[in-house]
Amino acid sequence: MANEPMTERLYYTDPYAREFDARVVRVDKMDGRDVAILDRTAFYPTSGGQPFDTGTLGGASVVDMIDDEAHGVLHVLDTPLAEGQSVQGAIDWDRRFDHMQQHTGQHVLSAAFDRLLNARTESFHLGAASATIDLSRVVSAAEIAGAEGDANRIVWEDRPVAIRFADAAEAAALPLRKESLRGGTLRLIDIEGYDISACGGTHVSQTGAIGVIAVASGEKLRGGTRIEFACGGRALRAYRGLRDSTAASIKLLSVLPSELPVAIERLQTEAKGANRTIRSLQDRLAVHEADRLAASGGESHIVVEVLEGWDQTGLKAIASALTRRSGYSTVLISAPAPSAVVVARAPDAKTDAAAVLRNLVEEFGGKGGGRPELAQGGGLQGDPQAMAAVARRLLS
Repeated sequence: MANEPMTERLYYTDPYAREFDARVVRVDKMDGRDVAILDRTAFYPTSGGQPFDTGTLGGASVVDMIDDEAHGVLHVLDTPLAEGQSVQGAIDWDRRFDHMQQHTGQHVLSAAFDRLLNARTESFHLGAASATIDLSRVVSAAEIAGAEGDANRIVWEDRPVAIRFADAAEAAALPLRKESLRGGTLRLIDIEGYDISACGGTHVSQTGAIGVIAVASGEKLRGGTRIEFACGGRALRAYRGLRDSTAASIKLLSVLPSELPVAIERLQTEAKGANRTIRSLQDRLAVHEADRLAASGGESHIVVEVLEGWDQTGLKAIASALTRRSGYSTVLISAPAPSAVVVARAPDAKTDAAAVLRNLVEEFGGKGGGRPELAQGGGLQGDPQAMAAVARRLLS
């Protein structure tokens, strides 16, 4: 694939182009996938933190776009095209416009952090559900809110977003937010009176098309701050999700939206208190349950039992109470499956609890471990009574 002809990149000058006509100048295989190179394309390849476009090309679907330094713009297809074939391309516009909103929103938000706080953007990532920028320094919640507010001011002023081209000398005279490492002619995105940045991505033509810039979170990361944000349609979808979750929560708790944090804190406090009470009652019940099981063990001093309604902590409490008796060994299994298992022995018993558990895990799955005197596991699958039968053979 050497000496490929230069592909005209329509998205550089017209990011709003949804359809285009082109000719296939080369077809090939790459990692087992069909690849086509065109004389012109509106499909954007993954680059600069922005994902690739998808859509259709002739009778094929475009499933990936690669900007290969040696070969140019590669269209990865689900079915092959023919060299020399004339094709019509159609961009998945919803995906493209979403990327345009997020990318232009990133320029505005990064400029706001830079202008207001001298916090420079070190990297940008546009994911399927959210976008992030990594800032050069730690910023506070109040600073984030200030930058977010100023960025949205620029959005709502509906400022023009122009595409410009400049050589290195011309670019050196411009107030670029970040020095470009690329040589030759630079493609610049100029947000009127607010930001000029070298960028090869697709952008909206007016800041108003971004809709809104909503910061979802800010977290400290490697001496700086990672900002997660959503613009336009993504921000609307995020709001709808938050709205529906909030509405369901206030209905369940019978409180006003502003009272949700207090109500949740109250429930957490009550749950902690209830758990302490349950644990105390379970510990007391464990002693009585151990007495009952010890009576069923007879002269063998071996107790193997399937117990419903007990978690691993409860099983351990029963086993501990049982094995305070001289000579006792026990295997306690919770029901229903997946089962928790506790194997224990008294100090003067000969059972190897760890070995018994290991055999049970080998046969019924799950995981666990322990010492010869006490071992515990969880996630065992199958009939708990079958587990008990195996345990009885191991202890006999």
